[in-house]
Amino acid sequence: MKTKIARFASPFVGSCLLMLGLLATPVASSAQAYVSVAIAPPALPVYVQPVLPGPGYIWAPGYWGYGAVGYYWVPGTWVLAPYVGALWTPGYWGWGNGAYFWHGGYWGPHVGYYGGINYGFGYVGVGYHGGSWNGGVFNYNTAVTNVNVTNIHNTYNTPVAQNTSVSRVSYNGGAGGITAQPTAEERLAENDRHTPATQLQTRHEQLASTNRAQFASVNHGNPSLAATPRAATFKQANTNPTSGTHAQNTGQPHITQSRTQYAPQGQPHITQSRTQYAPQGQPHPQGQPSPQGQSYPQGQQHSQGQQHASQPAAHHEEGRH
Repeated sequence: MKTKIARFASPFVGSCLLMLGLLATPVASSAQAYVSVAIAPPALPVYVQPVLPGPGYIWAPGYWGYGAVGYYWVPGTWVLAPYVGALWTPGYWGWGNGAYFWHGGYWGPHVGYYGGINYGFGYVGVGYHGGSWNGGVFNYNTAVTNVNVTNIHNTYNTPVAQNTSVSRVSYNGGAGGITAQPTAEERLAENDRHTPATQLQTRHEQLASTNRAQFASVNHGNPSLAATPRAATFKQANTNPTSGTHAQNTGQPHITQSRTQYAPQGQPHITQSRTQYAPQGQPHPQGQPSPQGQSYPQGQQHSQGQQHASQPAAHHEEGRH
């Protein structure tokens, strides 16, 4: 099967030339370039989420990028929110007009449509359940986020229901693809003011595109470097401890003490003695002020991330995302 790729530096020109193809699949806004590929991306790999590096960081899940070498894995990573109230909408691959098109991710006050892809760690296909803004502080849901609660106190624990069968499909539409369509809330989010990926996120993807170990043709869909503690810090990251095992999450919360190394191969990433979720209805601790020296550009505050209580059950793996 032949593979084709088309890149357009201008969103306006790209939109005009690809309008017919994009009409065949839901479109996420604010993409800076359009890429079309005739071959579907590999399945999402299973991996462990690095521990939260500090307050104000938001998880950006890993995804398959595409370049001259074919598909390559861009590791999931923690990214400092560009402004108070900012939430990340991941990019996704969508089928249309005989090819798979990439719809780039963006920052905004609400989480928009990302193809229904279950990237995990709070990104269950609709919305984000890994945390929310409250009073200018981002609070983390330890049920689906790897947080060192000794150092980070602006946390809460709200279990996210899991499907009995979880899809690792990384694209929407086409043969075998996710069939989810945008919800009413996601369509409203399209009208928000969006900000593209930060410079560090762009650099992060560039590093992945030139790292041979990230190429799908080399790792066969199971990259050794599946996640990093911060964007564009490949040399400081550990390799994927679940490589070759694809261990599923046991349903336990991700809570660690001061150490930041990954869990042993195939084991849940939990180092405290308790292994059960906190009871439902547990009070939400008050958030703490941002650390000294950390500042955000002025932006509108939002007390909550987008909620989707009526959406399909969520999934949290011990590694994929």
